Amino acid sequence: MEKLIYLVWGDGGAGSGDDLRIRMLEDTAPRLVAAGVRGLAVNVHDSDAAPAPSPAPAPEGEEPHVAQVSLWLDSYERRGEVEAAIAALGHRFAGYLVVETLYDDYGTTPYAPPRDWEDGTRSPGVLTVALIHRPKGLGYREWITRWHGTQSPVSAELQPRTRYVRNEVVRSLTEGAPEVDGIVEEGWPSTGHVADPMLFFNATTAEGLGANVERMIASVDACLDLARLRSATMSEYLLVPVG
Repeated sequence: MEKLIYLVWGDGGAGSGDDLRIRMLEDTAPRLVAAGVRGLAVNVHDSDAAPAPSPAPAPEGEEPHVAQVSLWLDSYERRGEVEAAIAALGHRFAGYLVVETLYDDYGTTPYAPPRDWEDGTRSPGVLTVALIHRPKGLGYREWITRWHGTQSPVSAELQPRTRYVRNEVVRSLTEGAPEVDGIVEEGWPSTGHVADPMLFFNATTAEGLGANVERMIASVDACLDLARLRSATMSEYLLVPVG
């Protein structure tokens, strides 16, 4: 099986996100299941996610990514019906072939119990979905070493994550897809944990917050092009278990 991710762009409004969520769950998802996907998850920036501000929002005048469809197929080449279903949403979208690492899942960190909710219902808390880029001049192997070997464990130590999915982009699948090197999904216990820096960085004092932020920025800056980093808050719907 191969994992494909489709990103969807829009105006970023919570109201429009609610409409998009309904269409994706009630129309797009059934079409994808009928197309034979082996696993399916939908993330969307809606009114449930909107109270959590994006850690790295798109600059003014740039359309943000507002939804993500993750799916598994036997072969990425058999994706015609998949892309037709996503295109029917009427939004700009782009598809990517990725390699997934499920670094942390629900129940593997102190911040959330194991998953006990039904397929298709909203996951507790909120996600941040980040689009990341390898800095120019940084070799591929060193980039992976810094991202996987340093940034992942540092952020796990400093932040209250409930889930962490790394998706390394192998290549784009759709014409004109923006260049993206990685798509990172991070789960948090609540929108408040994203909105409040003290909670977001596991700090209890101003001094501790400053130290944690400084350490995080140094780690991120060593492996990501911060000028190109884009992040959006989303609600997560795990619809079809991978299999």
